[in-house]
Amino acid sequence: MEKAMLVFQTDFTYKEGAVCSMYGVVKSVDRSLEIITGTHDLPQYDTWSASYRLYQSMKFWPEGTVFVSVVDPGVGTPRKASVALTDNGYYIVTPDNGSLTHVDAVFGIKEIREIDESVNRLKGKDTEEVSIFHGRDLFGYCAARLASGIIDFEGVGPAYGLNEIVRFPLLEPSAEDGSIKGIFEINDPNFGNLWTNIPLSLFRDKGFEFGDYLNLTIRQNGEIKFDKKLLFHKSFGFEEKGKPMIYNNELMKISLAVSQGSFCDDFNIGYGSDWTVEFKKA
Repeated sequence: MEKAMLVFQTDFTYKEGAVCSMYGVVKSVDRSLEIITGTHDLPQYDTWSASYRLYQSMKFWPEGTVFVSVVDPGVGTPRKASVALTDNGYYIVTPDNGSLTHVDAVFGIKEIREIDESVNRLKGKDTEEVSIFHGRDLFGYCAARLASGIIDFEGVGPAYGLNEIVRFPLLEPSAEDGSIKGIFEINDPNFGNLWTNIPLSLFRDKGFEFGDYLNLTIRQNGEIKFDKKLLFHKSFGFEEKGKPMIYNNELMKISLAVSQGSFCDDFNIGYGSDWTVEFKKA
């Protein structure tokens, strides 16, 4: 059988040897396994971002790919170490700490199992007394055993109830009286764009089309932080360099950018449920 690929995401960065150690463990289990880096620059301790980034990229990988997501502020505590099987055929090896929220909401989780540390934890190499590096000793090791076929999904450990999965609350966008409201779910940290939870389909349903100018109001905890008329278009090149605009991102969600600039930096805007957005026809 063809072996599954491994895709890793963490908040470890490349500043020291944590990532190298994880990859070394995988290769020690099976040197033929293919390791792909998703990102190692997730914000520190930010399990919400871990959840969103899994949802962002997962469906573009071949079915059966094993994702390893390690943003784990509760490492070494009783939080569950898990492997989830999604309804669309992917495996996610992760602490069960909210990181499965978006994948569960969008694609569904078919089954989840708690990793049996007596079988699927790295032994030897002076790791037995280490409680702070489950990315190496537990998640990376178990994922490699699963991807290589040494264990099947049942061999991960005991199943537990889907109702026990830790989930963040997800807010839904709303539309009424010619306006559409939502929140900023995440940002694009390299380019300073902001992504809302509003799908393009809702814009279309309410008659908002590319080329329209829309009134945009951004509030933080109810206080107005931005209030301007902006162009809504397909791509950044339709607006002048340095000008803010509304666009449709790669996940078919309404987003904000500054053409060849940074919306986050230029206007000091962040993301999260306290940042609300409202669009109206100009």
